[in-house]
Amino acid sequence: MNIKAPTLAPLFRSDAQGEILARLFLNPDRSFTISDLARAAHTPYSSAHREVSRIAKMGLASTSKRGQAVEVRARRDTPAFRPLAELLGLTYGPAVVIPHHLAGIVGIDAAFLYGSWAARRAGEPGDAPGDIDLLIVGNPPRGQVYEASRTAGITLARAVNPRIVSAAAWKAADTDPFLRTLSERPLVHLDLLETS
Repeated sequence: MNIKAPTLAPLFRSDAQGEILARLFLNPDRSFTISDLARAAHTPYSSAHREVSRIAKMGLASTSKRGQAVEVRARRDTPAFRPLAELLGLTYGPAVVIPHHLAGIVGIDAAFLYGSWAARRAGEPGDAPGDIDLLIVGNPPRGQVYEASRTAGITLARAVNPRIVSAAAWKAADTDPFLRTLSERPLVHLDLLETS
């Protein structure tokens, strides 16, 4: 099967590989099951298993059995850890880092990345994204969202620009030109539950 190279970071074999590496390297103190990684990368278990096997064989991750599950953890002791983590933070990082910073903020019904980062993630050609556009649907405390965006931006080494819209406004996106355009363009849904 011929797999198209990812637009965000074409040096990775696939977006699934990039997503799996990002989960591991941007959460080095946490272990993941292969099932967790498959869900996060939106790929079949068998594909995630093959990627994990390759990553472990390269010495970038360690695996251990826990019951029936195989747990995977990034290896911090490899010389590739820091540069690879930095590259993953710039490419796949926003979808991993931002949910961590938003975790615990009440009133968020949904969160999405939009703009150039989402377009590149969807495979649209173009320049590398300079900043990250974040859409928050709901009625969270604005100050908490802005602070979470600021600290996520420090981690990602680029600005995170939040925009908060009510659930009612998002549901009626057809009536607002900006929201209508936004809903018709690539959006990356952020899994806020993943961070718990």
